[in-house]
Amino acid sequence: MDKILIVDFGGQYCHLIARRIRDVQVWTEIISPEAAAQKIQNDDSIKGVILSGGARSVYEKNAPKLSRAFFDCSLPILGICYGHQLIAHMFGGKVNSGKAGEYGITDLFVQKSDPLLLHSLPAHQKVWMNHRDIVVRLSAGFVSLAHTAHSPIAAFANPDRKIFGVQFHPEVTHTQYGMQIFKNFVFQICHAKKSWTTSRMKDDIVQEAKEVIGDRKALIGLSGGIDSSVAAVLLSKAISNKLIAVYVDTGLMRVDDTAYVRKVFQTMPLALRIIDAKKQFFRALKGVEDPEKKRKIIGKLFVDIFSAIAKKEKSQVLVQGTIYSDRIESGLTAHSATIKSHHNVGGLPKNLKLEVYEPLRELYKDEVRTLARALKLPKVMLTRQVFPGPGLAVRIIGEVVPTRVQIVRQASAIIEEELKKTLLWKKLWMSFAVLLPIRSVGIQGDARSYKYPVVVRILESKDAMTANFAKIPFEILEKISTRITNEVREVNRVVYDITNKPPATMEWE
Repeated sequence: MDKILIVDFGGQYCHLIARRIRDVQVWTEIISPEAAAQKIQNDDSIKGVILSGGARSVYEKNAPKLSRAFFDCSLPILGICYGHQLIAHMFGGKVNSGKAGEYGITDLFVQKSDPLLLHSLPAHQKVWMNHRDIVVRLSAGFVSLAHTAHSPIAAFANPDRKIFGVQFHPEVTHTQYGMQIFKNFVFQICHAKKSWTTSRMKDDIVQEAKEVIGDRKALIGLSGGIDSSVAAVLLSKAISNKLIAVYVDTGLMRVDDTAYVRKVFQTMPLALRIIDAKKQFFRALKGVEDPEKKRKIIGKLFVDIFSAIAKKEKSQVLVQGTIYSDRIESGLTAHSATIKSHHNVGGLPKNLKLEVYEPLRELYKDEVRTLARALKLPKVMLTRQVFPGPGLAVRIIGEVVPTRVQIVRQASAIIEEELKKTLLWKKLWMSFAVLLPIRSVGIQGDARSYKYPVVVRILESKDAMTANFAKIPFEILEKISTRITNEVREVNRVVYDITNKPPATMEWE
């Protein structure tokens, strides 16, 4: 199976590059800079290499690098952002720290026709930038292909060596022709063949699970969300009745979540256990305001509960529905930064007695949804929106107490109910309420009120790595606002969050 190797320099979009390549049905493998040279020597299936972005500057003393010999391989190479700067730097070009950063959507101007990487792209296009350093000079053999107002060399090529660089991020959906750039690189330059399909993905996971778990018993944390649900169904195919699915009612779930899980999963070929742990979670979260502490407390409680059940059931493996975006945002790669700890990533203790197995660890959310359709899971499951592992705790700024949870739960249910009445629902990734730890003055019933404001957050996304706020018509937002202030007694003000990801995250905490 042909593959494209991606060298991870710690950029938050590294795994999004992999996702884009898989979109065109070519497999990818991500590897550290330290292991890259040996990998390309020993793997004949590699058809090309992409160098990811990263948070460092190429001239920093301890910045991640590649050996000069690495570039002597016969494989085509594409550098993105930091990778673009690294190529220029290592070949004797010059990289400077810019006077100002270049972030967000930018105008790119192609000044030289390119029959390879930028083939068939227009001379003027919108691209997504996320950098401060810039390439200002290239060495012999390299030619500049494009520029922006801030970056004099925003794309370059060495046609003879098939080495290319782009300062912008073609993997981000805001870049107009990003997918065409990847298609040009993968098919026209690397000559890779399509071989990655959903059915192969499903069969590979089932086979891997059989090999990893064998005859042992396994527990899976089941939230009712798409990730854990798909993982549970795949594992049930692999190990059947040796799988115990554990749903923990933390008191931080959506309206009717527990009833939903019981209805959907009690008919499936797995052992379902529903644990009422509301008191434990609220007790542990009392007085805690820091979002990272919340996530880690919740993660530890989950582990404690699973460990107790595992001991009783004599299970040895803990299965989790962790996906790629969870892992990259938790800073698990060598050069990446931690954005936030996911409860099933950052909360696991080093002395955990259960072996952790993550069958979906290489997949993105839309790939998981594709798997769900292939597995013929109930339609209601396919249309459910993404929900965070720590539940409503991360949608409450400040201390988590039952009264605040109920406000967010009720407001979020109203948002979903109103959006489900529209054709917009199928296009939306997430829609929910955030409770702020402040109060504002209002007028209700001809009297002064002093109550909470609620933030409405509605997002569109394909893979959770980037997202746009949804342009919801004002009449729908007004209906949502009116219902929340009428039906949620503790709220007198509703605001709409119009921030994309990046610069924000999807959740507020």
